[in-house]
Amino acid sequence: MAAFCPIGAFCSSSNSVNSVFINPKPYRRAIPHKTSLLTNATSPSSTSYNNPQKTNQESMSIDALKRFIRLNLGNWTGSFHQFDSTGKLMHKVDTRLSAGSYGEDELISLIQTLYIKQSSSSSYSASKTDHEAEWAEYKIKETNMFTAEKYQQIGFFPQEKAFALRYQTAGMLETVLREGVLGEDDIGEASPKNLKLPSKLPSIVCENCLYSLDKDLRARAFHIMDPKGIVEMLILFLEQKGVGVVTPPFLDDSKEKENRINQHLGTWKGHSVTKRSGVYGATDAEADTVTSLEIDDKGQLIQDQTSTYKDKNVSTNVRWTGKMSGNLVKYDGGYQITLLPGGMYMGCPCDVGKQVGEAKSFHLEFCWVEPKSPTKRQRLVRTYDIDGLAVSSTYFLETKM
Repeated sequence: MAAFCPIGAFCSSSNSVNSVFINPKPYRRAIPHKTSLLTNATSPSSTSYNNPQKTNQESMSIDALKRFIRLNLGNWTGSFHQFDSTGKLMHKVDTRLSAGSYGEDELISLIQTLYIKQSSSSSYSASKTDHEAEWAEYKIKETNMFTAEKYQQIGFFPQEKAFALRYQTAGMLETVLREGVLGEDDIGEASPKNLKLPSKLPSIVCENCLYSLDKDLRARAFHIMDPKGIVEMLILFLEQKGVGVVTPPFLDDSKEKENRINQHLGTWKGHSVTKRSGVYGATDAEADTVTSLEIDDKGQLIQDQTSTYKDKNVSTNVRWTGKMSGNLVKYDGGYQITLLPGGMYMGCPCDVGKQVGEAKSFHLEFCWVEPKSPTKRQRLVRTYDIDGLAVSSTYFLETKM
């Protein structure tokens, strides 16, 4: 579970700080080298992990960008899911994504168009077939060498087929909700009835993407934090590659027969790969990991993670204890896990503003245990400094013992 606690990251609770986030500048504009997310932020942690020696080395080479683009190319049929912070499914929308590229070498770009199945008007009683349905079109900002480094801060794992990146607005996600839930009934209200929209000025919009271990399927998870740094909603796209996909994959919580936590209990042994952001030098680190999660006789969750770093011959151990309420787990250190259908969970601080106000880094996590491979799981962790810059991304592949 959330035992990933990098050196210098928070592991204990402390007094609350009233912090107000400032949204980064709009996506189309250049941002300064260091853009503070907080009005009262202090200097970053002095630990070597959170403030490594800075270099001019780029985080993504042209070759890596080409591999990233090839991984995303094609037609993807899927479903968009909106969850609240407790894991309750609020809305599901059918989507299609078409991805192509243009240009060569350092000028190569990824272009993507998202198609959203529009909701019919509430006054139209007859249900439309898939062929009769209307699909709204949304052009996603292209990805190239400039945007990958300056805006998206991509953390890419080509061999593992995983990546993490940031958005500076939640415009795409709002469009999916408006078109897919309101559709023809959307009159442009800022706060439509029975529909939760993301904030216009979110403090963080982070995407973590994991690919299936055995088929052309992927899950793209979005953490959306409100301007104060509290999780506002969790978004998940489940997409299958190919033009002949008739039924889009989706998360079905109606067939769940056991507690969602059960899939994650036990001891998991694996390997992690960490890649730093280009601002910090694009340094790689690898470790062997052992993570255990169990429930004691008092109903508390106890989690231990040991990481042994190969190049340094150093081991670290982190223990967390927490309590579960429904599908929400809250750990004593101020971290929370939301359990989702399909063997997934998403983790984030209970209050990012508090972490940043105390000059501490923070991390967001996405985990996937595929139903057809219950003894294998993937995790992707995105770590940020107090200025909102991606310090690193860490990929875990683990086997249940």
